[in-house]
Amino acid sequence: MLETKSSPHTYTDRSTKADTLTGSVVSFSAPQEIYDVVVVGAGPIGLATAIGLRKRGIENVLVIDQTRAFREVGQGLDLLPNGLKALKYLDPNAYEEVKKTGLGLLNPQQSNDQKIVEPTQEQQPSKTSPQWTYKNLQGQIIRSISLSFDDWFKDYGEGRVSISWYNLQTTLRQLLPEDRVKANHRCINVVNEPENDCVRIDCLSDTEANPYAYWTDGQKQNDTQPQKSDAAPQELATKSIRAKLIVAADGINSTVRRLLYTDSQYHDFARPEYSGFAAIFCREIGDITTELWTKLEEYFFQNSPIVTITNDQISGNSVCINNIRMILFRRSIGELRYVIHLALPLDLLQEKSENSLIDLALQELEKAGFPDALKQLVRISPPAKMQQRPYYIHRATISDSVQVPSTIDPNTEADAVKIPPAWSLGRIVLVGDAAHGMPPFMAQGANQGFEDALLIATLIAKIAEENNWDNTQAIATAFEKYECLRRPLMAYVQEATLKSSPYSSDKEWQEYGQQVYCPNFDQLIEQKRRD
Repeated sequence: MLETKSSPHTYTDRSTKADTLTGSVVSFSAPQEIYDVVVVGAGPIGLATAIGLRKRGIENVLVIDQTRAFREVGQGLDLLPNGLKALKYLDPNAYEEVKKTGLGLLNPQQSNDQKIVEPTQEQQPSKTSPQWTYKNLQGQIIRSISLSFDDWFKDYGEGRVSISWYNLQTTLRQLLPEDRVKANHRCINVVNEPENDCVRIDCLSDTEANPYAYWTDGQKQNDTQPQKSDAAPQELATKSIRAKLIVAADGINSTVRRLLYTDSQYHDFARPEYSGFAAIFCREIGDITTELWTKLEEYFFQNSPIVTITNDQISGNSVCINNIRMILFRRSIGELRYVIHLALPLDLLQEKSENSLIDLALQELEKAGFPDALKQLVRISPPAKMQQRPYYIHRATISDSVQVPSTIDPNTEADAVKIPPAWSLGRIVLVGDAAHGMPPFMAQGANQGFEDALLIATLIAKIAEENNWDNTQAIATAFEKYECLRRPLMAYVQEATLKSSPYSSDKEWQEYGQQVYCPNFDQLIEQKRRD
């Protein structure tokens, strides 16, 4: 059972038990090597955490992941000033490698061999910098955002890099020794072992589909055939890994989070909550007629590589935000892809065929009054290229507008139900999407995750420096500091993400930029060193 914040230092063996796994060969080993830190999840946040720990002299670190192999999955993402700053503080070499990879792969005007020079205060952004434009249904510009590294650096003291999730993961993974990252290790249980001053992680060499991650083909939702495992059940083995600390970076569908909150008053928060928003996506449309391409170029693209079309209404200096937007990505002449973000009940989206996704997208665009050219684009979408993705969230706060699950103990004090579950318990701490996952509308998932990684690496380094590995009070205090520092900002970012509030006026956009893109990591790190 998860303890309350007044008693955060103990937890019990619970949830999935290895001895109940039918057909498994349980082979728990006697305590041998105990790692200083095991990071669960080899995505960018978990890898960055491990890199940051090793940079600070903690080399006895292991990263485990449930994937059988590291494959090209995931979409592109934007690393914004706060995320890049955090990565630079974690490890300057990791920052340089990621920046070089992103600028080299997705900004072909930059050569991989070309030295990237940070602009001086006197340098001005190029008038020809590519722009991401936001337009209303009449093609009027609501806002333009530069895609130039230099322009962002001038405004926020750090740039902006677009990179695919897989390339980011690969770049970071290659900065760690090969034997420090292990695939095919699916966490199924965590057990406190106070007699060994550690936590035991039980892993199974089997994997399951993650219903919360990446994009799902509509047709595959209707596939009722069981997925074949690479190994027969009798060949599956459970192994145990022990660690003084566990950093759970295993994503929105975090197994570790589920284990921590099961059988507690917070069990309704063990799994992610549907945010109310989803996406319908077409990976590629070719064979666009000259007439249609001309309309799209004339009214929307106008030489921009990316354009977002919304039914937001401009009134003076403010914008009335609505719940549907369509993003067009130009790939080459006559070829593009799109994603439609919209508010939908979950049952309208799930188990839809590719053709049904097209029909659903057309219905929503029609209701919102989108122009015929955009609806025509959806009509010619190849069904095989259609995908859908619901967006899930772990809320940083429970606001008055959020209905608290009725299963929470009614005898709990009134204010207690407004306090979301802790991000740590004993020797285990949640980071990234496992703690506060949210939709990608403001591109802050990975960036906020890097900030988590920096703070956790700093605090764990202090534990190591003071040799407090066996001091549960010191560990709990460190993790509580992490949460107290990170949760308020995450609440602000989540609210902005769900309401798109930074776009409502220039003033709010500027305030958001200063609040989110300009963290003072120097002050933060120095404060942690003094604490």
